[in-house]
Amino acid sequence: MKSNYEPLGKHIRLVDYRNSEEVTSTVLGISIDKEFMPSVANVIGTDLSRYKLISKGLFACNPMHVGRDERLPIALYEKDNASIVSPAYFMFEIIDRDVLNEEYLMMWFRRPEFDRECWFMTDGSVRGGITWDDLCRIQLPVPPYERQLDVVESYRAITRRIAMKKEINDNLAKTIKAVFKSWFLDFDAFDGVELVQSQYGLIPNGWHYELLGNLCDCVTKGTTPTTLGKDFTDTGINFIKGESINDDHSFNKTLFAHIDDETDELLKRSRIYVNDIVFTIAGTLGKFALVDSSVIPANTNQAVAIIRTSKIMPAMLYSYFIGEWQVEFYKRNTQQAVKANLSLGTIKDLPILLPDSKGQDHYMQLVTPLIVGMQNNFSEIERLYELQNQLLARLSLSR
Repeated sequence: MKSNYEPLGKHIRLVDYRNSEEVTSTVLGISIDKEFMPSVANVIGTDLSRYKLISKGLFACNPMHVGRDERLPIALYEKDNASIVSPAYFMFEIIDRDVLNEEYLMMWFRRPEFDRECWFMTDGSVRGGITWDDLCRIQLPVPPYERQLDVVESYRAITRRIAMKKEINDNLAKTIKAVFKSWFLDFDAFDGVELVQSQYGLIPNGWHYELLGNLCDCVTKGTTPTTLGKDFTDTGINFIKGESINDDHSFNKTLFAHIDDETDELLKRSRIYVNDIVFTIAGTLGKFALVDSSVIPANTNQAVAIIRTSKIMPAMLYSYFIGEWQVEFYKRNTQQAVKANLSLGTIKDLPILLPDSKGQDHYMQLVTPLIVGMQNNFSEIERLYELQNQLLARLSLSR
């Protein structure tokens, strides 16, 4: 152990504040990304007075399922208004905040090495959890307080930059939606243009509907390698799962699995190429992303559809999805089972409203710069996350 490392238990202690006066009914869980989120638990009829009341500056963690997720969901609560968390969670505070800064400690909790150490402490079962004593035995460096503040400020600066880029992308997506709505729903851009009847209602003269499947070279999905007797690998070909596609249409590459070249050859039907659109069809439905060269080589499983267009530009179809053209159609045609899913046939049957070639060119002149801006920001955000990870890695050298 390095000389400036100390057991975590020297600096934290459990606290147990309950919602006995029912101050709030806002129930939160913790994601594996170590962020508070609305709880997915059904709490209807539950006595919320038993839940733990968490306020600004306190930590909470879910000690269960570390063996399954290989991560410890743990987070620092930073909001001014209190919320409640499960009675099963550990809730704790820093004993002396003049010695250990809470944001510095949260940075340590974000390190992959911390999660790995927590995982090693479990019994390896799916439900393997971690005990409070195990958590307290974990060692961390505690440099001088001023040094902690310097590190925290560097991390904050990167975090602010990421937030700014994400906000810009949110605004770009809203602009794409607005342009799409004006063109394809309201026809505002076509005052004075004759509207003619189609099978789906009035459309500008010269426009037509085409099924998505007829506009594509390929609409397919993948297979889980283990069904073929193949295992995932630590490195190799990227293997995209539904959870690695973000709600903002970017990829979370830290959640990519990997396969070797031999497995990729067996699964060559579901190889992914630049400008493919990947679209989740099982689990959380309807998340999508446009593939760029940074993702390649890649493959995927049966929860993700690959849409490869040939008769319209991939970016054009991508803008339709950002404009939520597909939402109602796919919602009406979702197959309800133990887990809802979309069939490839349903994906192909989506009617696409197409302008004439001149109209398509004009529309793409409007949205292409917006899409390029989003993609460039995704790359910049990824670079910033890498900088954060480098900063977290250097914490082990803190003195």
